[in-house]
Amino acid sequence: MQAKLSPGHEILSNKDESVPLFKSKFLDLFTRVSWWVPLIVFVPVIGYFSYVSIAVEQFGILQFLGLFLAGLFIWSISEYLFHRFVFHHYPNSAIGRKLHFMIHGVHHAYPNDSKRLVMPPLLSIPLAAGFYFLWSVVFSAYVSPIFAGFILGYLIYDMMHYATHHAKFMKAKWFVNIKNHHMKHHYQDPDHGFGVSSNFWDKIFRTEIK
Repeated sequence: MQAKLSPGHEILSNKDESVPLFKSKFLDLFTRVSWWVPLIVFVPVIGYFSYVSIAVEQFGILQFLGLFLAGLFIWSISEYLFHRFVFHHYPNSAIGRKLHFMIHGVHHAYPNDSKRLVMPPLLSIPLAAGFYFLWSVVFSAYVSPIFAGFILGYLIYDMMHYATHHAKFMKAKWFVNIKNHHMKHHYQDPDHGFGVSSNFWDKIFRTEIK
């Protein structure tokens, strides 16, 4: 595939490497994370809110599962919208472009850096807390099972993102299709193909890569 990359999303290296984002080695350490770290951080969160939903708030199993799946659905559209309108918003100011590079541009410049494929806790924990309070306002008493499903959706996204770049052993057709979809986003057209764990919303909003 011949790249037609938009400004700010040029590929600098396909090796498992990238540039430091901070001059301080200590600070830069927090921008790099192994793929399994989100599991350590957020699986207990899913377990806690699932427990609260059933044992404390007394949701029935079917009601819990329905709300849990609603949370997964909410994540899927959030993933698409964030990737398209936040991660791929390229600011005009120098400070804005620097922030963009730190948040997402570095991944497009060094797409195979294995330490920058899942979100570091320095960013994911505050974002999760922010979403929890937002969903608390929106969904009120139903927030616990919805938030549990939402966080599972995030973990699926992170694991799928890492796998599309580094899980060469996975040969299942469904995975190969998702991987090809994401690779086209990197190497063919970064202004389309924003779904990572699924291409569903790209089909809905007509942002598929032809």
